[in-house]
Amino acid sequence: MELQRKSRTVQPAGPLDGGYGWFIVLSTFLVFGLTFGVIKSFGVLFVEIQHYFATTATASSWITSISVATVHFGAPVGSALSAYFGHRPVVMAGGLLSSIGMVAGSYAQDLLQLYITVGFLTGFGYALTWTPTVTMLGWYFEKRRPVANALASTGECILTFILTPSFQFMVDQYSWRGAMLILGALQLNLCLCGALLRPLNRHVPAKELEEKEHELEMLSQPHIDSRSSNNQSDSKKSDPLKVKIIRYVDYTLIANARFMVYSMFGVFAALGFFAPSLFLVPYARSQGTVHQLIVTVILLGIVLLLGPLATTFTQLALFSAGYGLVFGATVAIHITVLAEVVGVERLGSALGFFMLIRSSGGLLGPPLAGIFIDKMSDYGTGFLMAGVALLVSALFLLVLQQMNKKGTGKGKDVNLENGKGHEDLKHRNFNFRKS
Repeated sequence: MELQRKSRTVQPAGPLDGGYGWFIVLSTFLVFGLTFGVIKSFGVLFVEIQHYFATTATASSWITSISVATVHFGAPVGSALSAYFGHRPVVMAGGLLSSIGMVAGSYAQDLLQLYITVGFLTGFGYALTWTPTVTMLGWYFEKRRPVANALASTGECILTFILTPSFQFMVDQYSWRGAMLILGALQLNLCLCGALLRPLNRHVPAKELEEKEHELEMLSQPHIDSRSSNNQSDSKKSDPLKVKIIRYVDYTLIANARFMVYSMFGVFAALGFFAPSLFLVPYARSQGTVHQLIVTVILLGIVLLLGPLATTFTQLALFSAGYGLVFGATVAIHITVLAEVVGVERLGSALGFFMLIRSSGGLLGPPLAGIFIDKMSDYGTGFLMAGVALLVSALFLLVLQQMNKKGTGKGKDVNLENGKGHEDLKHRNFNFRKS
């Protein structure tokens, strides 16, 4: 009892919606910028690497593609490890791993070595860094969560804006190898981001576990009926193991229809998210120079479809500004929507599974755009592919919106029935007192 009291006084309880939470926003801001911001800025290095190894756009794009896919595949691992060891050590380990991968990549002698170092090692470091940090941000904020997510996600856009010309300067001064060495040192700041993640005592694990146990029982009910009494006792013995697994990886989310529909949006959105930023620099050189989320995704798709029409420096600047503005709005909203779909208690596991499912889009997006570019000899076709993919992803958001409306209607019906029941009960009690 004394130990429990001590732990309660040391750690803050429940969402703070401010205070130290703003340091969590700062940490997440930097994590967004030093992970996906770096991936978005890699287009500058992409051009140099393609020329250095005399290879195709498709082959070079696999570096970014593998990195993006590893971030997504590794997200459930990052979520599980942070639940077991704590968010702070996992994020710091991820920062160290991403730095090692980038530094090792600067010494690569062929594309395969870049696939392993920058693609896999750095990508897995990003996975260990991004998922726990964003989960912690969701825990620290409740009422101000949309604002916190919006402020944190601007890190990706702002640092992309800063890093892209910085990378070009470093490449001009030190070559792409020197630029990657400096970038590897910069990635060590992710360890500082991890150090800022102070644990939050939320006081809800018992309730969460009871709810998850109930969900497991509901999912396994058809199988239990056909088993014998001996098998039932064995399943009861294995219940603690199931609860322990769910504590770290909540796989019951796969049975959540709304979550799966939202994940399909993620797959098609990822096809269009990462290709444009990778090919924007070479394209410029080739020319010589949930309702809110639906709106932003559709606008993003339209902007990308209009991208190939930009042929002058001024037009490309306007296109980049429009793309950045709408993309920033999309990134800011989509995490908040995920928290609303599954609930903040399951946000850690939901982020992991969402990123895992979305990985197929992140893996195939850049190479698919590269194939179109190689076949058509036009970088503009990559933007057309990305725009179509994003418009398809918006269709799944429309399906989710309809599911939410139906769910809200059912909830109202239940509340009305409960209200009538309470009125009947009051009426009966009143008559009983009269008699």
